[in-house]
Amino acid sequence: MDDFNSDIAVNGMRAELLGAVKALKEIVINQNSLTVGLKLGDKQQKIKKEKTVSGSKEELLKITSQEMGNCQLCPLAKTRKNLVFGAGNPEAKIVFVGEAPGADEDEQGIPFVGRAGQLLTDIIKAMGFQRKDVYICNILKCRPPGNRNPQPDEISKCEPFLKKQLQIISPKIICALGTFAAKTLLRTEIPISALRGRFHSYEGIKLMPTYHPAYLLRNPSAKKQVWEDVQMIMKEVKT
Repeated sequence: MDDFNSDIAVNGMRAELLGAVKALKEIVINQNSLTVGLKLGDKQQKIKKEKTVSGSKEELLKITSQEMGNCQLCPLAKTRKNLVFGAGNPEAKIVFVGEAPGADEDEQGIPFVGRAGQLLTDIIKAMGFQRKDVYICNILKCRPPGNRNPQPDEISKCEPFLKKQLQIISPKIICALGTFAAKTLLRTEIPISALRGRFHSYEGIKLMPTYHPAYLLRNPSAKKQVWEDVQMIMKEVKT
């Protein structure tokens, strides 16, 4: 009888032990499943976040424009009609950067829409693109009175917004149109005539300085040099 009771006790302990092992195994399996699920969830969130960031350049540009709002950082705010932020394709491979808005741009709030703008449009078409394929903006977002040259303090107030635009778009090529665009982006006092004709670097992006379309309206003979510059851009974009 004692042996029988002893066997029952042993068997009972064995059953309890097997039950405990089984329960422990289920816990481990559940924890592993939970860990895998969390890792997959984190990975999916990361992928989703990366897709959101890479696919939201247009939205980021809108946010930057909204951050400028009714900018009052320099005296140009008192004389402008419209702030001219920029226009074009947020995914553009080429960004054209000019000097500042003129009268027509100030009136419409769109960059390069006057006579110089029409010439720039013709240049873009000759390159095999449409305006909607590229992005166009200026060093200054407000028109200087009488189309005078931008002042250093105006440039310093406005440049951070331009820098953010270029960081968001991250183009393959920047085309700096004219003296002020080239000198501002390249941090140089070298004249545009000596800068043009070869690529420079702006924060890891290739930059081609060339003459401003307004200069070409006054000096048509310089169109040949600009065409040489944009041909280099066309070749680089295709590589």
